Amino acid sequence: MPSRAKVVVAYLDSRRLKGYTNDFSPVRDQFFLFPDGVEPKPGDRGTSVRIVELKALFFVKDFAGDQAHTEVPGTSPLPGKRIEVTFSDGEKLNGSSVAYNPKNLGFFMQPADPAGNNERIFVVNRNVKQAKVF
Repeated sequence: MPSRAKVVVAYLDSRRLKGYTNDFSPVRDQFFLFPDGVEPKPGDRGTSVRIVELKALFFVKDFAGDQAHTEVPGTSPLPGKRIEVTFSDGEKLNGSSVAYNPKNLGFFMQPADPAGNNERIFVVNRNVKQAKVF
């Protein structure tokens, strides 16, 4: 699968799916996910994931992550404006974004902690309770 991205799909109902995508676009309403550990067959499109059902899409370094890791903001300045996102379930994300616009489907943000497992995050706007831009 060319240029596939390792992702964790975070649904509004707390489900998490881990896999790969090679067709995610921030302007389309769906993308296809190939589960981790399953080699796709030629012509296989994967599982359809609808963006409106998600809180966020995490582009990750590793599927296992590090449960013991405590988020510590980096000291290097991040591109864009600092942002704190709060979801309806209370989960908070901190980082920065160069493209935050609440009128769009969503936006990419760079996590504040460079040592964390997330490389970047696509946040779905309609499922954000509050976004504070600093």
